[in-house]
Amino acid sequence: MEKTKSDITVGALFRNQVIRTILLSVFFLQIGIWVRNYSILLYVIERTHENPVAVSLISVAEFAPIFLFSFIGGTFADRWRPKRTMIWCDFLSALSIFVVLLTLLFGSWKVIFFATLVSSILSQFSQPSGMKLFKIHVKEELIQMGMSMYQTVFALFMILGPIIGTFVFQHYGINAAIAIMGIAFLLSAAILFMLPPDKESEENQEKTTLLNEMKAGFRYVWNSRALTLLGGCFAAAGLGLGLTQPLAVFLVTERLGLPKEQLQWLMAAFGIGMILGGGLTIGLAKKTPPQILLALGMSVSAIGFFVMGVSDQLWLTLTAQFISGLFMPCIHIGINTMILQNTEAAFIGRVNGILNPMFMGTMVISMSASGWLKKTFSLLTMYEASALLFIVGVLALVPLFKRSSSVLKGTEEM
Repeated sequence: MEKTKSDITVGALFRNQVIRTILLSVFFLQIGIWVRNYSILLYVIERTHENPVAVSLISVAEFAPIFLFSFIGGTFADRWRPKRTMIWCDFLSALSIFVVLLTLLFGSWKVIFFATLVSSILSQFSQPSGMKLFKIHVKEELIQMGMSMYQTVFALFMILGPIIGTFVFQHYGINAAIAIMGIAFLLSAAILFMLPPDKESEENQEKTTLLNEMKAGFRYVWNSRALTLLGGCFAAAGLGLGLTQPLAVFLVTERLGLPKEQLQWLMAAFGIGMILGGGLTIGLAKKTPPQILLALGMSVSAIGFFVMGVSDQLWLTLTAQFISGLFMPCIHIGINTMILQNTEAAFIGRVNGILNPMFMGTMVISMSASGWLKKTFSLLTMYEASALLFIVGVLALVPLFKRSSSVLKGTEEM
């Protein structure tokens, strides 16, 4: 008898070599990334006496490669062997880290920005290769649960990452922190050798120019109704998230009338919600289509933003933050699963490279405008506008609900 989604267990998930290996690799990568993010941040703050320009350059080094290299990296990820690409990216990240360590010991401290920039660029080649491996080696019924586990690791490090990064820097200093980053990237590369060999046929595929492959990627997304609708959903979610992300501190000071330091409790509530949500979504993912998961996550986020905007009670704001965090994994898991299910393996990198910058780009645009808009409109208006944008994103998915229900009807009639 053929297995249904509800029959699939976590045990079956971990018996899959690709899922098991990628999760272990991501675990060490997250250690390296969070030690990098917080150690470098604290080091730059210390060396520049809290110079806001220097601190902002860290974010530029971290996020600029997403715009500049995401599509290029995705195109090359489609051309190259995924296992070999991921191993080389981790190895080169580790090498760049050790070069930075040597330069710190004998030269200028400003080279520290190079560590963030290089590893962020390389991740634009490595991440789509990991998605491609999921598509090639993981059975379709395991993909959504695999993405749930993948997202749970990220949620866990949203809580543990800042603690680990801060602890390492404060107790051992920047040199030890950089050494730990390099070792973490090397361990990730070593673990990836356990992946199945890349298929020989991938090297023998018809050679085309990079420009032609980029054009083919855009045509592929444009001609796929599911991916274009997902792109619209991405844009709406990015605008909604960016509109309020810089304003969380004003919820604490203006709406709740509390000191700005109390913002940490809102962040903690969201992070704890994400960890629990990642675990709960593993069970939910067994029998829920990804578009339903995505719509559920965005709808709850809309309600969460609405409540946060109107609330003047700490307990209510904390509850809204916790529930938003609880359903946030539904958004990430739904998006990644939809990309994998609606994209051929040969186009995974390019599709990922088109849709991710669409989300990040709209988020940065609204983040840039949020300060000015805050002066013109009330905080309540900003949060309600964010909730409305999330609802627009849900509406963009409605045609996919209809298609899903027609497929289910056709299956029942057979």
